[in-house]
Formats: sequence, structure tokens, C-alpha cells
Amino acid sequence: MSDLPRFVEILEEGPREGFQAEPPGIPVAAKLELIEALAETGLAEINCASFVSRKVMPQMADAEEIAATVHRKEGVRYRGMWLSKNGFLRAANSGLDLMATLSASASDTFLFKNNNRTPEQYLAEQEQMLDLFEAHGLKNGPVYIFTAFGCNYEGAIDPARVVERTAPLLDLLAARGHTPSHVTLCDTIGSATPEAVRRAMGAVRERWPDQPIALHLHDTRGLGLACALAGLEMGASRFDASVGGLGGCPFAGNAAAAGNIATEELVLLCESMGLATGIDLARLVEVVALAERIVGRPLPSRLAKAGLFQPNPARA
Repeated sequence: MSDLPRFVEILEEGPREGFQAEPPGIPVAAKLELIEALAETGLAEINCASFVSRKVMPQMADAEEIAATVHRKEGVRYRGMWLSKNGFLRAANSGLDLMATLSASASDTFLFKNNNRTPEQYLAEQEQMLDLFEAHGLKNGPVYIFTAFGCNYEGAIDPARVVERTAPLLDLLAARGHTPSHVTLCDTIGSATPEAVRRAMGAVRERWPDQPIALHLHDTRGLGLACALAGLEMGASRFDASVGGLGGCPFAGNAAAAGNIATEELVLLCESMGLATGIDLARLVEVVALAERIVGRPLPSRLAKAGLFQPNPARA
């Protein structure tokens, strides 16, 4: 059965996940130009920077400068991301619009390889992060479940594992009187299929029928929009996407090279189904050309190459 949303929210990840997957050296002015152009398309949320180790991720060493100098458009929320207490404290001092974001990994191996943590250790750290969020007046943010559909170490992920890793975070929030804004299931390494999306979303919805679910999808193997369609039909009303298809998880190896689903293609899909996004698609397609100029190569977006469909005028 179909459970289509009336309105689809999109978090634009190009300036954050997109640029952090590029080689270092993109000028701050170019990053700001892209962020400000995206804000003019009707996008209501833009992830601008990652507050992570400057040594490990030099692409994001300018996070504070981006936050301090971006020209903000009224009604647009400018987000940031972090992976640690120190990263959050940097973000909290940046002036960006932050959310109380908690996370877990459905793959224990991926978590240990990339964070050197067991699920129990990581959950304890999430509780400490929640203390910080509350101290800064943040609550009711999203929960992200990484590797929700597959892992380059463990293979396909059982939906029961997704529920198993989601439950402690929702219990932790409930014990503090908080309700997550949404649970985002992440295709971290680009392994999702439409059926995997249906199964994982179905398992989460069966356990928490009233919990909004979002999706973070990649187009690594050409199934990104098919997975988005499956998610829409299962009731997902929020997606992470990246202009032109920029991005990918830098810790997942070459499998992530194709990047996130393209924002403009997701908007086209939604419009074709009569679902509102509040985004000016023609203007967004123009921004893809800007992103391509900044990174110096064509991006994966097929819509940007083909252009919007314009019927031929009727012959006299």
C-alpha cells in the first residue's frame, strides 16, 4: 500500500557532504557562492560544513569561516555536522542552526572500523552528547542510523538490527522527555535497494507507527531514485540530497564515489507525483552548473545534462 506524504522536506548536503568528498582547496568564496545560490531556490535547510578534525578532513577546515561569513536568507536554516564533543562545541559557537542529533550504526563492524567503538560505548557517548545538547537548549532533533541497508564489511543488514540499534536511542530520548523529530535511515555506502528500503522502513514503522522517517540515500549503483520512490510510498517525508549528486561517505571506500542522490532529480520525482517541495526546480538546475564550475568537472546529475522537459510547439 502507498502512504505518500503531502509535502517533502529536503536537507541539502552539497556544501557539506559534497565538498568534504572533494580534494582540499575549494575557496571559501566559492563555497559561500554555492550556499547562497542554493538558498535562492526555495531550499529551507542547507548543511554548510562539518566540524571535524582539520587534520583528518582538511576540506572542512574552514567551517567556522563559512558559518561566520555566509549571507543568510530569511526562512532558511543553515546546519552543521559534528562527530564528537569538541566538534559540537565548535558548531555551537559558530552561530549555525543546530539540531540535537543522535546516531548509531546498524553495522557493528563499520562502527568499530570508523569510530573504534562498540555499540555500547557509542551509546554511552550519545548520552553524554544529549547532556551537552540540553545544556545548550537543544532538544527533539533527529536520530541517524548509519549503514541501515548494508555495510562493506557485513553485507546486507537485517531490518531487525536497524530496530535493535534505534531502540536504545529512542528510549534514551523518551527517558528525558524528548521526542525525535525524525529517524533517518542512512544508505552510508550506497548499497540500498528499493526492497531493502521497504523492509527497513516497514520494520521501524511497525515498532514505532507514529515516528516520522527520513532517508539519506546514495546513487552508487544507480538505484538512488528508485529507493527514494520506495521510501515515498512507505511514507518518508524527508530526504537528504545533494545538488548535482555531489558527495559520498569518505570512510566507505570507492563504493561511495557516485555521491548522494541529486537534489534536482529528487525534486523532479516529487513534482511528477504531485508532491510539493517548495523548491524552484528550474533555478535549482541552474545551480548545478555553478557546482560543476566549482569542482571543475561534470556531476552525475542526468537532469542537469538533459534539461527540463519542454514539449515541442504544435505544428501549424
